[in-house]
Amino acid sequence: MCNACSCGTADTATTETTSETTTDPFAAAETAVFSVTGMTCGHCVSSVTSEVSRIDGVSAVDVDLASGSVTVTSERPVGRDVVRAAVEEAGYQLVDA
Repeated sequence: MCNACSCGTADTATTETTSETTTDPFAAAETAVFSVTGMTCGHCVSSVTSEVSRIDGVSAVDVDLASGSVTVTSERPVGRDVVRAAVEEAGYQLVDA
């Protein structure tokens, strides 16, 4: 069981990278990388991936648990405050630049 966070999952903390992609060959891609604190297991990664993927225009989300980085690819620039709100909805914190 993951005791490092409050997600309550039976998963243990592991190094994990996940990616969720929807492709549109005609869309120009914008990429931004954010740092997130508090992720300790696969469930944490899934939660952040799910919430950030819901942002309008986001085509891919790549979360690296080991580094705490979240790479967001979108059709147009996505505001930091929008990403922050999604990360907080998942239960984690965006690190201020």
